Amino acid sequence: MRTGIATVTISGTLEEKIEAIAAAGFDGIEIFEQDFIADIRSPKAVGQRIRNAGLQVMLFQPFRDFEGLPNPMRAKAFDRAERKFDVMQELGCDLILMCSSCHPAALGGIDRAAEDFAGLGERAAARDIRVGYEALAWGRHVNDHRDAWEIVRRADHPNVGLVLDSFHTLARRIDPDSIRRIPGDKIFFVQLADAPAIDMDLLYWSRHFRNMPGEGDLPVTAFMQAVMATGYDGPISLEIFNDQFRGGSPETIARDGHRSIVALMDDVRHSEPDTGPGLPQLPRPVTVRDTAFIEFAAQGQELSKLETLLDTLGFRRAGRHKSKSVQLWRQGDVRVILNAETEGHAGSAWNARGTTVCDIGLNVGSALDTVTRATALGAKPFTQPLGPGELPIPAIRGLGGSVMHFIDDGDLANVWNVEFLSDDKTAPGVGLTRVDHIAQTMTYDEMLSWSLFYTSLFDMVKAPMVDVIDPDGLVRSRAISTPDGSFRITLNGAETHRTLAGSFLTEGFGGSVQHIALATDDIFATATALRDRGFEALPLSQNYFDDLAARFDIAPDVLARMRAENILYDADDKGEFLQLYSRPFAGQLFLEIVERRGAYAGYGAPNAPFRIAAQKRFQRPKGMPAI
Repeated sequence: MRTGIATVTISGTLEEKIEAIAAAGFDGIEIFEQDFIADIRSPKAVGQRIRNAGLQVMLFQPFRDFEGLPNPMRAKAFDRAERKFDVMQELGCDLILMCSSCHPAALGGIDRAAEDFAGLGERAAARDIRVGYEALAWGRHVNDHRDAWEIVRRADHPNVGLVLDSFHTLARRIDPDSIRRIPGDKIFFVQLADAPAIDMDLLYWSRHFRNMPGEGDLPVTAFMQAVMATGYDGPISLEIFNDQFRGGSPETIARDGHRSIVALMDDVRHSEPDTGPGLPQLPRPVTVRDTAFIEFAAQGQELSKLETLLDTLGFRRAGRHKSKSVQLWRQGDVRVILNAETEGHAGSAWNARGTTVCDIGLNVGSALDTVTRATALGAKPFTQPLGPGELPIPAIRGLGGSVMHFIDDGDLANVWNVEFLSDDKTAPGVGLTRVDHIAQTMTYDEMLSWSLFYTSLFDMVKAPMVDVIDPDGLVRSRAISTPDGSFRITLNGAETHRTLAGSFLTEGFGGSVQHIALATDDIFATATALRDRGFEALPLSQNYFDDLAARFDIAPDVLARMRAENILYDADDKGEFLQLYSRPFAGQLFLEIVERRGAYAGYGAPNAPFRIAAQKRFQRPKGMPAI
C-alpha cells in the first residue's frame, strides 16, 4: 500500500510540508499547484527536493475547466495542458488531475467530453504522462463518478483514467458500491476525505470542513471497500480542505493523516478480505476493559493535601512501592497512585505542572497488541529505567506529555502484588465502585487529533460534539466510549484562556486530565458518608434546584436531599443521571461522583453551565463573596 497526501492538506511553506509529510511516514505527495507556484525553486529543484526526502511526486493538481469548451477556448485549454505537462516533466510527475468543468461556457454531453479526453490522451502519451479525470460534486455537467467513468470508458485511451475522491461521491450520497463495476486498472488515483454531517452548499462544505477518515461522519470505509474490490493497487492519498488544519501544526496534521489511512485500510482488510496484498497487518482495535489506575505526580504539602482528600473520599492506602516513593490508594475497583518521585516521568511532570495526573493505566485484552497497534498508528512508545522488582509494563505517550500504561491478564496483572508492599490501613469507604469517566482538556484545535487517536487505537465510538457554555466563552466537548461503557473519556476543547478549561491549560502549562468521575450505586448514601468524613461539595445556586422542580417530576423529599447535598440531575428516555462535584483542588483539578440509573449514557451536559459557574466562584479575588 502506497500512501500519499496533498500539500493543500497541511499548513506551512512547501518546504515545511515536505518535511512534515516525510516525517509522518508517507510514500508520496500530491503537489497542489498553488503551493508549487508560491515556491521560488524551479520545478526540477522542487521535484529533486521531494525525492531527496524519500517521497514520490504522485500527482500534480488541479487542472480545471478542460472538457466541453467551445472554440477558441477549447484550443486554449489544450495549450494550457501542454504547459502543465512541461512543468510535470521537470517535477518528475507522470499523473495530472483534471476536475470536471465548472466553466459557464462548458458544453454538456458524454461523447463531447470523451472526444476531448481522447485527444488529450494522445498528447499526454507523447510525454509519458497520464491524465486522471475526477467528477467534482458541484461540476457543471459531470458531478457523479459514474458519469466520469463513462467519459473515461468512451475516451478509450490507455493514458486516460479515473480519479476517485471519497468526498465527491459520499457528499452526494452516491452508493459507493457502484465503484465495484469499474475496472481497477482504469482507476489511476484515489483521494480520501471525511467530513462531519452538515447540510450546506457542497462547495463550501468541501472547502472548509473536510477532515481525516474517521474524524467525520461519511462512510469512507465502505467507499474504500468498493475501491479495493476492483483490484485497484495504486496510491491511497488524502486531500483535505479544513480551516482548522490550515492553522495547525504541519507535523501533527501529517501524522494524523498517516494514522487515519493506516487505521482505515486495516478496517478495509478485515471487512473486505479479498482485497489483495499490501494492506497493513495490525492487531484489531483494542478492547479496553476498564481503568486500571490513575496516577498523580505530587510532592511536599501538595502530596499531604492529596492524601487528606483521598482519605476524606473513603480511600484506603493499600500499599507502598517497594523501591520508590509511590503509594497505592484503593476503593472498590478504583486505584489511585500518588507518585512523589523527584526523577523520571513523574518528577518531570511535577516540575512542569505541580500536582497533575501524569499517567493513566488501562486494563486491556492484550498489552502487547495495544502497543503494537499504537506504534503502527504513529504513537510514541514510552519507557524509563526500571527499579528493582518493577515489571516492564508497555506504555505510550498520551495527551499533553502524559503517559498511558497497559495491563492485561498475563504477568502484568500481578503488578500490585509484585511492586507494592501491602499496607494494613483500612477505611470504611463511601460507596465508590469504579472510574466512570476521565475528562481531558485540550485546545479546540487538538480535538480532532485526539478523537482520532482514541477511536483508531481502541474499540471506541464517538458521540456528537456538544457546546458547553462557560460564562466567559465556549468549550466544545466530545465523549468517546467503549461500546459497553467500560471506559469513557470526554475531550474538552478550549477556544480561549478565559474559560475554565482554557485557564486550566494556561495555568497548568498544557496539563491533560482536569477531572475524574467516580461511580457509585447510591449517590445519596455516598453524599451522606462523604459529608460525615468532612468532604465539602461544590455549592450550587439554589436557583438551579428551583428550576429542576419545574423541569422534572421529582418527589419533594428527593429534591430536598439533592438541594442539601448539592446533587445535580439529568434524565432522558433511557434513564437518569445524578452528579456531585468536589471543590477545586491543586489549582483547577476536581472530582465528580456520579450515579447512572437505567441506560443513561450521557454526561449531564445540560448541567455543565451551572457547574462551571459554581466553580468559577472559587476563582474570584479575595474579598469577593463565593456564594
